[in-house]
Amino acid sequence: MSLSAANPQMSTAFDIRWPDDGDGAPATPLVFASPHSGRLYPEDMNPALDALCIRRSEDARVDDLVGDGPAFGAPLLRALTARAYLDVNRDPAELDPRLFGEALPDDARALSPRVAAGLGVVARVASGGVEIYDRRLSLAEGLARIDRVHRPYHDALSRLLARARAAHGLAVLIDWHSMPASAAPGVDFVLGDRFGAACSPALTAAVERMLGEAGYRTARNAPFAGGYTTEHYGRPHQRTHALQVEINRGLYLDEARLEPHGGFAGLRETLGRVIARLAQTDWRPLLQA
Repeated sequence: MSLSAANPQMSTAFDIRWPDDGDGAPATPLVFASPHSGRLYPEDMNPALDALCIRRSEDARVDDLVGDGPAFGAPLLRALTARAYLDVNRDPAELDPRLFGEALPDDARALSPRVAAGLGVVARVASGGVEIYDRRLSLAEGLARIDRVHRPYHDALSRLLARARAAHGLAVLIDWHSMPASAAPGVDFVLGDRFGAACSPALTAAVERMLGEAGYRTARNAPFAGGYTTEHYGRPHQRTHALQVEINRGLYLDEARLEPHGGFAGLRETLGRVIARLAQTDWRPLLQA
């Protein structure tokens, strides 16, 4: 089964790792997404930064850490294009007036906090606030990136969630991310549910309990409460629950070199056991949430 379009321009937007029974009804309402682990930097980007500096914006290897999802029935949607080129975890209207050389559309969300930080749908800065470009982009460039990457990714995610709802009466989206170790000292995972608006408290509590029993320290909604994906799709009363999970990079990554260190294999194995428990959970009570 494939949700990607035949248009070759869309082939770099995303891929889906399917369960072995991907052609049948989904075994679980779980849908996994990794929106920031993309490693592709299209040639038209022309950044002013060196490769290592710009790659620090990636949630490096998160898609691999949660790669056991399909083995337990959860399809894994992976953004393939790097977030520094186009961030699929942003509202497509979050356009930065300091990045583009022309007036923005009337519906642009140019005053959003993320745009103010330089982290709109087309980012102006990389990790650490370093400017990505030594030029202004044309508005046509930005809109073309949205058409090529953002729209196909979210079309695919919408269809995965609709497929889960059709089979199970609800969908449970886990949006996987990573955070610098300095972002939340002493915390291994941050669970973002938009302060209870994006999913049933039972989902957040279940993931929190499973991670705690695996020996990890968790926090809720601080410093990350959930981005565009969690906010846009998290509609518990419309049978879609969305939870953002941020993984402390210090658990698995040499942040200076962006290479996995000795903790990677153990974390992946432990997350595999957590994923197995999530897949075995009866999520039907969330229908009454």
